[in-house]
Amino acid sequence: MPSAGGSTMALRQAQQAAAAWPYAELDTQRLHAAGWRPTPVRDLILKIHQRCNLACDYCYVYESSDQSWRDRPAVMPDDVWHAAADNLARHAEAHHLLHVRVILHGGEPLLCGLDRIERLVGRLRARMPPATRTLVGMQTNGVLLTRSVVTRLRELAIAVGVSVDGTEADHDRHRRTHAGRGSHAAVARALDLLREPANRSVYAGILTTVSPDTDPVGTFEALSAFTPPTIDFLLPHANSGAPPPHARPGTTPYADWLIAVFDHWYGRREPVRIRLFDDILALLLGGAGSSEQVGLSPAGMLVVESDGALEQVDALKSAYPGAAATGLDVRHDELDAALADPGVIARQLGLRALSATCLSCPVVPVCGGGHYAHRYRPGTGFRHPSVYCEDLRRLIDHVSARVAADLRRAAAPEKP
Repeated sequence: MPSAGGSTMALRQAQQAAAAWPYAELDTQRLHAAGWRPTPVRDLILKIHQRCNLACDYCYVYESSDQSWRDRPAVMPDDVWHAAADNLARHAEAHHLLHVRVILHGGEPLLCGLDRIERLVGRLRARMPPATRTLVGMQTNGVLLTRSVVTRLRELAIAVGVSVDGTEADHDRHRRTHAGRGSHAAVARALDLLREPANRSVYAGILTTVSPDTDPVGTFEALSAFTPPTIDFLLPHANSGAPPPHARPGTTPYADWLIAVFDHWYGRREPVRIRLFDDILALLLGGAGSSEQVGLSPAGMLVVESDGALEQVDALKSAYPGAAATGLDVRHDELDAALADPGVIARQLGLRALSATCLSCPVVPVCGGGHYAHRYRPGTGFRHPSVYCEDLRRLIDHVSARVAADLRRAAAPEKP
């Protein structure tokens, strides 16, 4: 699949063959003529290091059919991150953005080196318009987070999110080094450092992939022991062509797992936030969500790969090779150019991007069709119900019933 420097025509032909919707069927000119306008980019992910010091068996970057990482430089060259900082600054000024967020990502971003990271962040903040607040974060596996590293990141005001999968046994079953050793002990030490009072200002939270073959309450308790400000439970990236590992007809294993966690968390009113549950509760009460897992909010996120390619979110790599590609390069193309890409537009369309099945569903304002990557069906594309449709419906119905019961109790007159 062509990268940013390859043939745009060849890229579009390949994408139309792999995903008729949106690449062959979405009429972007008609949308614009009808008054639709894109949402600006507020989140930019920089793949500052393309390789990783772990070999997680479920990784959608290294274990999926899209192997484009092999052809990209291990470390993002200076001219790429210079261009990314300058490009984002121009975009923020042009759209009068009050805040932007930059996430340093990989692979493992800390393999890039702290001196390089400091120079990158310094340029980024220096280039931003005075009216734009710049938030910088990092998603790491935690293995390289020593005390001196955490101190440096705190001094640079870089918020740190850590990927960890529950108990030591569950974590080490999937998140191993290239030599086959578990990584939980190192990650636990890192999380203990981050939750120290001096470092909590840069402790962003924990990211965990849902696995129905683990104990849901045990997983939650293991994670909450690290007192994270937020836990982000993610469904494994899958689609109808590559179904979730535990999916079986007539069952909802992912909903069952999440419901067990919800009931444990909701009943005890734990202070730790769980992003997925917070989003569902907010959407049920008429608010907005904050992630692509649920809700209808337009996605204002792009990725800069280590070779400068401007791409959509990495989750799309689980669909087919080149699914995230736009054919653009951050050194030569403005971020606004990516907002004309049919794939980017599709992720900003809300209800107009959903299938007839989704539109007829009573929970669609909450579900939002589920994660865009999970709607993929080989050949026809992304206008289908999520591969997690039944799980999402069951989870949302359960949460809705709990909330409705609470509201009824709160509204009932007190008995004398």
